[in-house]
Amino acid sequence: MATPPLLEVRGLCAGYGDSQVLWDVSLAVPRGSVVALVGANGAGKSTLLKTVSGLIKPRSGEIVFDGRSIAGMAPQQIVAAGLSHVPEGRGLFTRMTVLENLQLGAYPAQVRARMNESLAHIFELFPRLAERRDQRAGLMSGGEQQMLAIGRAVMACPSLLILDEPSMGLGPLIVEEVFRFIRRLHDSGVTILLVEQNIQSALRLADHAFVLKTGRVVMQGSGAELLANDEIRKAYIGSLG
Repeated sequence: MATPPLLEVRGLCAGYGDSQVLWDVSLAVPRGSVVALVGANGAGKSTLLKTVSGLIKPRSGEIVFDGRSIAGMAPQQIVAAGLSHVPEGRGLFTRMTVLENLQLGAYPAQVRARMNESLAHIFELFPRLAERRDQRAGLMSGGEQQMLAIGRAVMACPSLLILDEPSMGLGPLIVEEVFRFIRRLHDSGVTILLVEQNIQSALRLADHAFVLKTGRVVMQGSGAELLANDEIRKAYIGSLG
């Protein structure tokens, strides 16, 4: 019998006010995998992530996480259930230190007792955060801030980590470093759902990927399959030489 996916979205419709953005979206994220969600700007990728994490209420459809329906649940309940979301823009408390930002990530009651253990894990994964633990977050580089945002989400001990555009605004060398950290997180046992503007890097990392266009899933396959797909290359990547 096949193992059920950690996250399953079925027939999801969502939007803002009178505007509908997502139309009958279905996808699955298997346990232990990296799944990428790719598409052009305005395709509905961030809206989908926000709906899954409870920031937007779905209009219809199902969201099942770890065997439990979470559609319409409050964001803090979803975090407590084991799903953490790193939003586009990071959302750090810039006047607070690295350590204080990380400690805020451990607010679910069931993970507070493990805070010191979680901090040690984060500092092992991200040595630079350990070096800057007493520095204000706002004084860090963009790449360091992205590491902190990811680290803060991991402090909640998620089984699923959702990342929205982790490389946005970063230089090529820093992007490579951020992706190395994402791989390290995945190797530590975290399942990852990734939205990323650097589609080439995302597909190289992903076990499976879904292509979203105007709020609908129009294609899916392994990361390697989509990376080799001529239509995907022409539309989103260009010539790779």
